[in-house]
Amino acid sequence: MKWQAQIDEHQRRKAKAQAMGSPKRLQERAADGILNARQRIDELVDAGSFHESGLFAVSELPDMAEKSPTDGAVDGYARINGREVVVCAQDFTTLGSSSAINNGRKTIHMARAAERNGTPFVYLSECSGARIPDIMGAVGMGRIGDGLRFNRRRIVPWADALLGQSFGGGTWVASISDFLVMRKGAIMAVTSPRVNTIAISEQIDPEEMGGWRVQTEITGKADMAVDTDEEAMEAVRRFLSYLPSSNAERPPVEGVPARSGEDARKILDLVPEERRKTYDVRKVIKLIVDKDSYFPLKDRFGRSLVTALSRINGKSVGIIANNPMFKGGALDVDSCDKATSFITLCDSFNIPILFMVDVPGFLIGIEGEHKKVPGKIMNFMQALELATVPVFSVIMRKSYGQAYINMGGGRSDEMAAWFTADISFVDPEVAASIVTGAHPKDDPVAFQQAVEEYSKACSPYDLAGQYLAHDVIDPRETRDWMIRVMDAHHRNRTSGIGEHHLHTWPFTF
Repeated sequence: MKWQAQIDEHQRRKAKAQAMGSPKRLQERAADGILNARQRIDELVDAGSFHESGLFAVSELPDMAEKSPTDGAVDGYARINGREVVVCAQDFTTLGSSSAINNGRKTIHMARAAERNGTPFVYLSECSGARIPDIMGAVGMGRIGDGLRFNRRRIVPWADALLGQSFGGGTWVASISDFLVMRKGAIMAVTSPRVNTIAISEQIDPEEMGGWRVQTEITGKADMAVDTDEEAMEAVRRFLSYLPSSNAERPPVEGVPARSGEDARKILDLVPEERRKTYDVRKVIKLIVDKDSYFPLKDRFGRSLVTALSRINGKSVGIIANNPMFKGGALDVDSCDKATSFITLCDSFNIPILFMVDVPGFLIGIEGEHKKVPGKIMNFMQALELATVPVFSVIMRKSYGQAYINMGGGRSDEMAAWFTADISFVDPEVAASIVTGAHPKDDPVAFQQAVEEYSKACSPYDLAGQYLAHDVIDPRETRDWMIRVMDAHHRNRTSGIGEHHLHTWPFTF
């Protein structure tokens, strides 16, 4: 055959690239139940939809070419649930998927292609850090810094699954993504423990430096943690299902699962009539939204505030809710950061926002002031003021002070209050103590009289009477109310596309 030599050479090169890196590392991963880069892509995308870009890329150093198939990155175009996406998977079996010139060039190309074509960008992180032989010296640094790799304008959603140790470039992409899921056992940090040990002469535990508990509970960088690669891929697919492919589109509308909303009548069984008693607002949310559509983000971080993507009547909605189970639902520094980040996500991708309010105020004190809580409160407020998606709020019970405003008071396109709502500057008992100096133990009669005085005109009917709330509703009507106001506002507002004032907002985490 005339072309046989060329065909054979092409097939040899193709097979070598697809075989990835170290056979030993591949075997070790298989034994540990950890997927390799190509298996992860297969698990993530629709069967047969992956089209690779950069299969024949190698290190730019000639003596490393044979040792660097795909230059440690498996990138390409694919579909998830029928929608086009861009996928970049770091191949740790090839030189630790270390950051270098050509695999960086691939990432930049793919990210730009995603933006140009209006398709989500998915990154599967696992990176040993910078590849020192390739980038040492002035020219190496100059070249690796070339290109707008980290220019996030939130034109398309970025989702990241961090699936092993990830330092340097892998961490940078994870940190500027809209969604980050970590596999337990993965590590996310600026540099490796080895580099840190050399730099500061101190032994460092990788888990304490950047393990999943650190990133989900302390820093809030990771939205969730899962046990396996397969669960991480499912989390990415589910996250993207709530978002449009780009900010020029409305979020997809799904069918409404059977029995959605049937249990809304149970809300009054979950929420205590006495405002000092706690309850788990997540259970309330699940009664209001479509069945099995509740998808929490940063659930382990800033726990006094819930942020979750869900659907109501098939339409995506972002929910921000106080949770009295933690700190009485008070807002602190972490929950302010959490809210700001979530508002930015929703506004960037045309997702209406629902506040579910039961807030006693801000938890401040010395620690809060040292952590710049005034600026955090104003960041939260500024994000809400700049949001151009429809904003709805439901005051469930307490809504006091500045927190009333941060949780949508006076800012919402439509606001309802449950007949259980209590709205004021502070809790009437706190006001009584501050103004009168009375204490319930010292003078219970005087204290109770003061409480009754400061409890006047705090009802939802007082707020609605001045048209500062648009409705007072039975808590069991919340789902029906939301369905109606979402239709009224979102359908007719510039075809559901916001102005995206927050699309270049810096990343909070």
